[in-house]
Amino acid sequence: MNYVYETHLHTREGSACSSTAPEDYIEYMIKCGYSGFIVTDHFFNGNSCIPKELSWEERVERYCQGYEKALKAAEGTELTVMFGIEYNFQGDEFLLYGVDKKWLVDNPDLLEKSRSEVYELVHQYGGIMIQAHPYRERGYLSEIHLTPSASDGAEVYNSGNPDWQNALGYQYALDQNLRMAAGSDIHALSVITMGGMSFPYKISSIEEYVAAFMRGDGTPVFKVDPKSQDSVFIEVRNSKSLTQISQNETLPVIWH
Repeated sequence: MNYVYETHLHTREGSACSSTAPEDYIEYMIKCGYSGFIVTDHFFNGNSCIPKELSWEERVERYCQGYEKALKAAEGTELTVMFGIEYNFQGDEFLLYGVDKKWLVDNPDLLEKSRSEVYELVHQYGGIMIQAHPYRERGYLSEIHLTPSASDGAEVYNSGNPDWQNALGYQYALDQNLRMAAGSDIHALSVITMGGMSFPYKISSIEEYVAAFMRGDGTPVFKVDPKSQDSVFIEVRNSKSLTQISQNETLPVIWH
């Protein structure tokens, strides 16, 4: 039996672009066949809905409510709810796993740090840093930023990206010898496809997830029509459209 975990999920508690209450994800994710998920709301330097005028501690407290409410709502189920962060630099965003509320409170100057400095802080705490949707193109982005030296992996499947952008991310991970991750980047319960990481054993905490990912035990997967009982998770590597480049990037690529 395989266990699939959503690694990229947004709630309306922390992400301005999400319309979904944390509690609403519990039954939905179970119906879609997930064994757990990681709440990765946009941090203060991204599309966050946390008021900037609050103190750092108050902002952190508010930010963590998406995860905390989901964790509370999952009590009594088999669903594992874990904490993560989506952290933005210059349009390039990273998923931070293995850090927590204390880490955020203890680093009030976090927003002043460079990519490599954040990477070091995360590692010092036992966490990891994964570049999300590395070849994402949007109207509000003017370039693509890639930093393999500050990445423990790259998201090679993201449900919000067209196949060609995911394929570019897949090739990027291959070229840079980065571990591969996948997630839905889910903001609402109306998504047509979903992604995640499949493991041959159950994950019970974010620490276990970090260790399992770094061992290479996870497999990037995706599912079409996720709410259908006839739909199954498919390995990303088995999809030609997600692994073979059909279109090159149109934005300039900046390497760090």
